[in-house]
Amino acid sequence: MNGSDGRDGSYRGRAAALVCVGLAMFLAALAQTVVASIVPLIVADLGGFDRYTWPSSSYLVAATVAYPIVGRLSDIYGRRAFLIAGIAIFIAGSALVGFSGSMNQVIGFRALQGLGGGAVMTCCYVSIADLFAPENRGKFQGILGAVYALATVVGPVMGVLVAEWLSWQYTFLFIALAGLPVLALTVRRFPGPHSLPRQWELDYAGMAALALAVTAVAVALSSAEVSYAWYAPQAIGLLAFGLATAALFVAVESRSRSPIMPLGIYRKPAVAVAIVVTLLTSAALHAFVLFLPLYFQLALGVSATQAGTMLMPMLLGIVLGAILAGQLLSRTGVHYRIQALAGTALMAGGMYLFSIMSDGGGLARSMPVLFSQIYLIIAALGFGAVVSTLSVAVQNGVAFRHVGSATAALQFSRSLGGMVGLAATGVVMLQSFRTGVDALVPENVRSGLPEGLFSSVMEDPRALVDPAAARVLKEVVAGSGSENLAAADSLLHALSLALTGALSNVFTVLWVAVALALPVALLLRVRAGSDGG
Repeated sequence: MNGSDGRDGSYRGRAAALVCVGLAMFLAALAQTVVASIVPLIVADLGGFDRYTWPSSSYLVAATVAYPIVGRLSDIYGRRAFLIAGIAIFIAGSALVGFSGSMNQVIGFRALQGLGGGAVMTCCYVSIADLFAPENRGKFQGILGAVYALATVVGPVMGVLVAEWLSWQYTFLFIALAGLPVLALTVRRFPGPHSLPRQWELDYAGMAALALAVTAVAVALSSAEVSYAWYAPQAIGLLAFGLATAALFVAVESRSRSPIMPLGIYRKPAVAVAIVVTLLTSAALHAFVLFLPLYFQLALGVSATQAGTMLMPMLLGIVLGAILAGQLLSRTGVHYRIQALAGTALMAGGMYLFSIMSDGGGLARSMPVLFSQIYLIIAALGFGAVVSTLSVAVQNGVAFRHVGSATAALQFSRSLGGMVGLAATGVVMLQSFRTGVDALVPENVRSGLPEGLFSSVMEDPRALVDPAAARVLKEVVAGSGSENLAAADSLLHALSLALTGALSNVFTVLWVAVALALPVALLLRVRAGSDGG
């Protein structure tokens, strides 16, 4: 497909390629979000509450590195080889996560899974531009956005159902097995480039600098106030190294004859605005989906299975938002700014309503389950519209030879936003929880606990999500005296209140982040007929 946009293929050929793209996209997005509902179960099994966000963050870090590299290389050599390689790596990573026996193994193999998933997602999004003319990309990006949305919500629901039925490991093993027929179909039916690529000077220095910068910043943000304080030498050193290598990356790209991220595309108004809006909205959505099941369990008292299924309304919202936005763009083609503004406003409004639901009175507080679902649908409608609108705006706002790089840049910002959002909210959640525990656990309860138990529970409160751990905690606290049972109940209640309050603080941070994207969306403009480089 390099050197030609691929739109001269037969209808059957394009349809087969679209099926490959849709299935591969579904699996990659499924793996990205499946941990949202099963992290509490992984923590209950393996420990590591202080690294609650890391199974998601490690996937996003690897995917973030893969997006621009694969996007650029696929512009040169075509999508087929990278899509096939991405699916194969993704299958291997999924299987290895399924066989993991420690939290560190889960985190490491999720990174491998993310490397494959990032390659898959980039090739899938860019293939729409290969297969279809600009005037038709809107509706097909909407369909692809709907597939992504479907996986975004099916992932958490499937994860918790499989985990409750068998174990959380089987979730990843099933994904690996499902990837095998997708790999076979892609090898058989996905078209290759029309001609052999000419020789290019590959930007190895840029690839290395990008990987180092993203990894260093991600580890620094995720570990601060978890493994060490913000002002610790480790945190300062990692951040400094990340920023230095990021500056080196920009310098390398500005001089490279074949940069993996051509800096010129960022001067395009559509690309620049879309990246900032995507950073903010993706940071909010990734953290929102990850923490929702935990909030449902604590605030509404539902089981892990029910908490996972309560994400289902987001499916309807994101799918409808993506499809409607894509159809509107295909029919009108001129309302990028209006649709981006509307989507961002809906997302911010839904998250805001959700964040204040437990603070107010009236119907929302008396029927929290119903209103939580309504607010989720509102936010999801907005995100679906944002994803679909910005994808088309970017692809139609750059020259065709830069479509792969521009689409990968948007994916990069989506993943980077999710990575930063998870890291930042993980710190907010942990610090707010520790502060809440200090304030809510009475001194007489602390003094009656066995030595070291209070600090241990505060660092790893798995008793809040694991009934077996809660029973063990009660037995340890109660000891031989029945009078201590009240202290055990008081401790668990205080822990639950502290964690619920911490999650409320997280949701407040998230809607504020989306609200900041509104004035940026006002600047979105796509020059009609812009196909100049």
